[in-house]
Amino acid sequence: MYQTTIKKPVELVGIGLHKGSAVKLRLEPLESNSGIIFYRSDVDVSIPLLPSNVVDTRMATVIGKDGFVISTIEHMLSAIYAYGIDNIRVIVDADEVPVMDGSSASFCMLLDEAGIAELEVPKKIMIIKKEVMVEDGDKYVKLSPSPDLKYDFTIKFAHPVIQTQDFVLHFTKQGYKDEIARARTFGFLHEVQYLRSKGLALGGSLENAIVLDDKKVLNPEGLRFGNEFVRHKILDAIGDMSLIGMNFVGNYEAMAGSHHLNHRLTLELLKNPQNYEVIELVGEKTKELEKAYA
Repeated sequence: MYQTTIKKPVELVGIGLHKGSAVKLRLEPLESNSGIIFYRSDVDVSIPLLPSNVVDTRMATVIGKDGFVISTIEHMLSAIYAYGIDNIRVIVDADEVPVMDGSSASFCMLLDEAGIAELEVPKKIMIIKKEVMVEDGDKYVKLSPSPDLKYDFTIKFAHPVIQTQDFVLHFTKQGYKDEIARARTFGFLHEVQYLRSKGLALGGSLENAIVLDDKKVLNPEGLRFGNEFVRHKILDAIGDMSLIGMNFVGNYEAMAGSHHLNHRLTLELLKNPQNYEVIELVGEKTKELEKAYA
């Protein structure tokens, strides 16, 4: 199996969640071993997707360089990672990726339009060799060895619509598109009101997020899945774990995980080479792994 990029450039325009302004997003092919490179065309700054370039994880995963940032990258990265794309240039003309409908479905459609191109260098993949965990009170995220890729997430909210939800995704590209990609981000009405008072979430609406008051979902169309909330948390986790720098094989497990814990997990994993092994997908032994990204 070989490294991949996209066949042709594609672009779209959407609203930025925090500024509420139109943002142009363009995806371009890159050659082998380039990785994922973000570029802000408005300030002429490139930001490679590296854990060391993460500058904020409070409300979204934010990368930055030389004082310039790009926010809310995790939904688009989730789709890129699920499609097994190793090399791609992501261009935006503002400081955030457009939120679209609050899920990664629009980014999946954009990648389908672009198509996937194989390059001439073997694909690298990370095999998790030892359990790695980070905790914050009763919250935790961890990676453990497994013969395949699985995301196992549990959330608990003191809200009558959410309460305790859990979901397990045995990862395949098609499974991601069917079970995860359409799950939207969510927030509570009082939080939205507070954020707007601070000049944030100006682009947030019922068109791009699930919004709840104290008792119910405010979106007229309701939920796309009965447990859409925990499915979106898996969507976020897949995007956040792309900071590892390649697809991995192992079991990801979370109890009330967050962008911050996911970032800490990537740092904890990468600081000790004994935690993992990087292999090239060549020969018959990789056939099972290749199926996940078919």
